Amino acid sequence: MAACRMTENVLQHQPVLLAEVIAGLGIKSEGVYVDATFGRGGHAQSILSQLSPTGRLLAMDKDQQAIDYACQFFNDPRFTIQQGSFAGLAEFVKQQGLYGKVDGILCDLGVSSPQLDDPERGFSFMRAGKLDMRMDTSRGMDAATWLASVSAEELARVFWEYGEERYSRRIARAVINARDEMPITTTDRLAEVIAKAHPAWEKGKNPATRCFQAIRILINQELDDLKKMLVQSVDVLKIGGRLLVISFHSLEDRVVKHFIQQEERGEKLPAKLPVKNTAFPSRLKRLGRAIKPGVAEIARNPRARSAVLRIAEKLS
Repeated sequence: MAACRMTENVLQHQPVLLAEVIAGLGIKSEGVYVDATFGRGGHAQSILSQLSPTGRLLAMDKDQQAIDYACQFFNDPRFTIQQGSFAGLAEFVKQQGLYGKVDGILCDLGVSSPQLDDPERGFSFMRAGKLDMRMDTSRGMDAATWLASVSAEELARVFWEYGEERYSRRIARAVINARDEMPITTTDRLAEVIAKAHPAWEKGKNPATRCFQAIRILINQELDDLKKMLVQSVDVLKIGGRLLVISFHSLEDRVVKHFIQQEERGEKLPAKLPVKNTAFPSRLKRLGRAIKPGVAEIARNPRARSAVLRIAEKLS
């Protein structure tokens, strides 16, 4: 399913909310599960450990490095991985003959530690590196190329909509002015320009955080792909199957929360139509409230601090 290359210098990644994910999936030993954001396989490894020889785990990831890691360390006949966005979830599962037969889907929407720690990937403002930010480096426009031609108005819109940056216009103007003097092609230069333009930021939070998030979301079409995956997930699951999504910022979590609420309410019809709402029953139900990491996990893994896990079960 995936083109594999040998990988060296393995970078470790701590899976977030691992115990909560395993409990939430309610794993059946002979079940079929999908890890739609494989990363470095922390969640996948725990899922596989609870499956019998007849169980299956399908996995997806945009990142070639994640595929390479899986090829090297997940040599298991129960395991299949495909490179690509989880926006292609339904097609992948259909190819495996498992459409409508999946017991659980997991999506961890965070950037993995190896991606953040590799300066050449351009995700982090903490390390100097090429301004790339693509999850799949084999396709699409990188952040530096996009930044070279974007208008001040569009840049401000992206900072505001995808980063919820209150000083979006001020920062956008500063970035464009700096770009006109010299192209912005590295993470440290972009972070420096943002910091100088930012009049105030939260204590303990880098002033470039929201803007880097916004650019990354745009470059990778993260919110669009998330919406597509959520719509597909219900029909991919069997009745009683579970959908688990770990979000790391309010935009993602809002999309997930609203989707589950909508599917739980069922189709909303105009009051005067001679059709009962029971004709369009709920397809999902929430299982408990949103789950966040405890103090001990945050102490072990500070990157987990903003994680939010939501769980839903398919009803019909």
